[in-house]
Amino acid sequence: MSKTIPIVQVPAEAAYETTVNVAGRRKIHARMAHGFWSNWRIAAVVATQLFFYLVPWWQIDGQQALLFDLETFRFNVFGMVWLPQDLIYLAALLIFCAVALFAWTAVAGRLWCGFTCPQTVYTEMFMWIERWVEGERNARIRLDRAPPSAGKVARKAVKHGLWIALALWTGFTFAGYFTPIRPLWQATLAWSVGGWTTFWILCYALITYGHAGWLREQICLHMCPYSRFQSAMFDRDTLVVSYDSQRGEPRGGRRKDADFAGDGLGSCVDCTVCVQVCPTGIDIRNGLQYECIGCGACIDACNDVMDKMSYPRGLIRFTTEHAQAAGAGRATIARRMLRPKVLAYAAVLFAVAGTSAIGLVNHQPLKLEIARDRGILSRTAENGDVENVYMLTIQNVDDRPHRYRISAAGLPGLQMPELAPVAIAAGGSETVSLHLSMAEDRVAAGRHEIAIGVASVDDPALHVKEKTTFFGR
Repeated sequence: MSKTIPIVQVPAEAAYETTVNVAGRRKIHARMAHGFWSNWRIAAVVATQLFFYLVPWWQIDGQQALLFDLETFRFNVFGMVWLPQDLIYLAALLIFCAVALFAWTAVAGRLWCGFTCPQTVYTEMFMWIERWVEGERNARIRLDRAPPSAGKVARKAVKHGLWIALALWTGFTFAGYFTPIRPLWQATLAWSVGGWTTFWILCYALITYGHAGWLREQICLHMCPYSRFQSAMFDRDTLVVSYDSQRGEPRGGRRKDADFAGDGLGSCVDCTVCVQVCPTGIDIRNGLQYECIGCGACIDACNDVMDKMSYPRGLIRFTTEHAQAAGAGRATIARRMLRPKVLAYAAVLFAVAGTSAIGLVNHQPLKLEIARDRGILSRTAENGDVENVYMLTIQNVDDRPHRYRISAAGLPGLQMPELAPVAIAAGGSETVSLHLSMAEDRVAAGRHEIAIGVASVDDPALHVKEKTTFFGR
């Protein structure tokens, strides 16, 4: 016997106002929230974007402070010059960031998503523009529902024009991290930017415009993997946005001076403002959902309503499952931090950070690589001495040119021809052929350990020494 699945038509509520429906997506007109967490979110947007937009223009000793020049494979990192072989520090940084994100999620849930994720930050900036041009939530709904008119087209054109301008400036700044931004600006003014640079500026601008202007919450809901695997890092002591159902239910409307307890109602007045301010359009009163990005907008909105009703704040708040079950208003920091999972993350973070710090402290802006012909370990020179030939690659990764002197030691009687100091430009390298020899009667057959050193003539503190072998016959 076949079963029939009943289909029930559910009317849309005002909280879930829909004006556009494309492939089942309802357009979210998020209401502006005001309060403690909203102020923190604004501060996070300002801080991250001041860093992003201003740092490429910062100069240290005439060099761009932060530049990953892929054309020359020269990376300026706040006064230090790194070459491709220094990318181990980048790998360490990526490992540190990944573990830090896991640790942060275990302790604080999705605060990263709600306050500093680039998708959230740029969506917030685009929404500021949208509110400035089209008005608050109800005005935007009316505008979208209105039939085409000159005023509507003008407002939409202004909004998208500002969005495109911001996206282009973002794409230009992004390209400025990979090609010197000041020459890039001059080339932009002269309309002489190269093809690949133009491509990446427009590509990143298009991504910004599409993600922050059009897709918005769809990135968080359907494209971001973090929202999917975050549940594996959550436990009962993870900080999350929670609705206190014991206090709030049963919900219902009432007058401000009404005795809601006597009417059998909870503190929730069912105003749906918490839903209206949510950038992903969820109802936090239905419990924690993967769509929640932890922005705290619903907390500010609910606290504002509680203040107007003269009710205690905290109907919606950041807390943990343990604290809520125990009836505590806030989760203790000690309980959230002193957990095996968090301590393990902390140990890994300290290990990665400590190892990287030691490497950076001992980082020398001078590198020496020694190579030799493996087919000829040693040979007899014209004067009968035993001779070994080495190819030295000297890299000056400093931001100033230097002259380097070569030396060799490790065997009594080791002879080296007199070589003039090698001049190397800032960030450059030179390959030098070095011939070392010894009298045949003074060196035994087999391999002998020696050291070849390179030191700066103008800066004695700048030196490096590498071990290699000298083969006797």
